[in-house]
Amino acid sequence: MSHVLDDDAPSTASTLRARARPALEGIRVLDLTNVLAGPFCAYQLGLLGAEVIKLEIPRTGDLARQLGADPLLNEQLMGASFLAQNGGKKSVTVNLKSHQGKEILRRLVSSADVLIENFRPGVMTRLGLGYDELSRIRPSLIYCAISGYGQSGPLKDVPAYDQIIQGLSGMMSITGDESCAPLRVGYPIADTIGGITAAFAVASALVRRQITGDGAFIDVSLLDSALVTMGWVVSNYLIAGHAPRPMGNNNFTAAPSGTFKTRNGLLNVAANKQEQFESLCESIGRSDLVRDPRFADRDTRKQNRAALTVEIERALMAKSAAEWEAILNRAGIPAGRVASVAEALENPQVQDRGLLQTFADVPGVARPVTLTRAGFKLSGADPVVASAPPRLGEHTDEVLRDLGYNDSDIERLRAAGAI
Repeated sequence: MSHVLDDDAPSTASTLRARARPALEGIRVLDLTNVLAGPFCAYQLGLLGAEVIKLEIPRTGDLARQLGADPLLNEQLMGASFLAQNGGKKSVTVNLKSHQGKEILRRLVSSADVLIENFRPGVMTRLGLGYDELSRIRPSLIYCAISGYGQSGPLKDVPAYDQIIQGLSGMMSITGDESCAPLRVGYPIADTIGGITAAFAVASALVRRQITGDGAFIDVSLLDSALVTMGWVVSNYLIAGHAPRPMGNNNFTAAPSGTFKTRNGLLNVAANKQEQFESLCESIGRSDLVRDPRFADRDTRKQNRAALTVEIERALMAKSAAEWEAILNRAGIPAGRVASVAEALENPQVQDRGLLQTFADVPGVARPVTLTRAGFKLSGADPVVASAPPRLGEHTDEVLRDLGYNDSDIERLRAAGAI
């Protein structure tokens, strides 16, 4: 089940965190990013207790506010794509092209620990807000720049979105099978990986700063990040000289390891070890396959993968995917049904882990909002979404007052289009 947070409920973000100090409590993060990779990075830091102040363009904000499957939410600038990775943040509208807006950022930097941006390389420098300028205000600042190709190289000034990176990384060339590849992965994996990479880099720089006191400039490339996660595929090419090819739902390292048809539903089976293969054959009533010379060991099974699949699927037709999942797992053979996203979220395992957190009352959204937390637990201080995703500019006045602006100042800034 998901954790439900409500203004009137006894269970609040503060009580969820009360058990121990969150890992990043006391860290202030300025999130100048848009859409996915950058916001996802800042979201991870917020889950660990950092204060995240999201700086957005006045009137329109983060483009993700207009993205998602519900047009009404998009019109309200609370699109599902925005809600997914902006819980726990404060929203402040600032026009960084204006003199007054730049001054607001400089004041924020004076008390910030981390700044994250995902503009094209050079944009912040041209605004007079690059790392060199801001680190003079705050020498301990950790400045993280996320871009498609990084801050150097022949492609550094070229625009990039997730699908472009998926294609250039080679990821699409090995997704699907020989009849349908190349295929795009079914969600923005390159952006997501880039965000996780950036969060890891920021956390690492914070640890180093504790020791040395030094700030840092972090240069995250989505293309580099994607290639790093393709380690086995890349190493097979670089080290073994094997050109990767699309293999559909089959695991290139072993057989039988892939997706199989059953009487009802598809089943993933990973009998990667010899003993697992033997247990599989016994469990499905086909012990004779162990003695078949075509399937004697890993390499011969890989060479005869198609024939082995035919034999296994013939036996699996006796039961449903759900029944086989239980039988094979009891025998120590990794197996699982192929689920829809809805089925995955309803899985008792996911519910039991508390991965989902629900906010019953979110301004601008006429329904509960359920968000994912982090994919790990931390003893005494599990990651938690501190507050509901913010309305555009919801915290502008609050943050500006903390910076020393009075109500008259704020009114003038708003009239000038600076906020």
